[in-house]
Amino acid sequence: MSTSRNAILSRLRDAKPEAKAMETITYQPWVSNDAQLTRQRFIDGLSASHAEIISTDRDALNNVIKNIVVSKQFSRIALGTAGEFHSDIVKATQSLETPAIETMPFDCDISDLKSALFNDVDAGVTHCRAGIADTGTLVLWPDISEPRTLSLVPPCHIALIKRSTIVSNFAELMVTQAWQNNMPTNIILISGPSKTADIQQTLAYGAHGPSQLVVILIEDM
Repeated sequence: MSTSRNAILSRLRDAKPEAKAMETITYQPWVSNDAQLTRQRFIDGLSASHAEIISTDRDALNNVIKNIVVSKQFSRIALGTAGEFHSDIVKATQSLETPAIETMPFDCDISDLKSALFNDVDAGVTHCRAGIADTGTLVLWPDISEPRTLSLVPPCHIALIKRSTIVSNFAELMVTQAWQNNMPTNIILISGPSKTADIQQTLAYGAHGPSQLVVILIEDM
């Protein structure tokens, strides 16, 4: 063992490494001033990652939520306690009588909800802070009213995003929303359902998070 170690150390000492020339790597983010093109690139990116995108307006949001819940046969949904469309979510789920839908508000300590979140909840609903067209990505800023667990644990994540918040690229998002002045302690970037290819290089969904991602795109422009 000692002889092998000494041989290895000797080769390392005798080596004459040469400094590599500095590489210049330039990142060229996708940019567009065309709102329709930006919207389509955002949708295409999410669709390519196996997300389901449903476009609607505020007036039809109630029906869209009900249709999702009924078509996917959900019976229990976890949601936050605030947000621009929180009242729409509550109204839509509570108006369903056949089948009846149980909503579980995330209004207490995680330890009190852990068992239900991992075993009984069919979907978690969240709002999105923004969308990135370049990569087809949702941007979430979890807080006490919508903890990050809502988007990470239930088998289906339903995300609501306004079209007006979609930007071309990540750099534009940080500048537009002045992140340097107001950045949360936690940011979640989501570009599709949970997936992994660790086992035999076979792509599988839902290995460590939601196996379904449903994006409700609210057309507000």
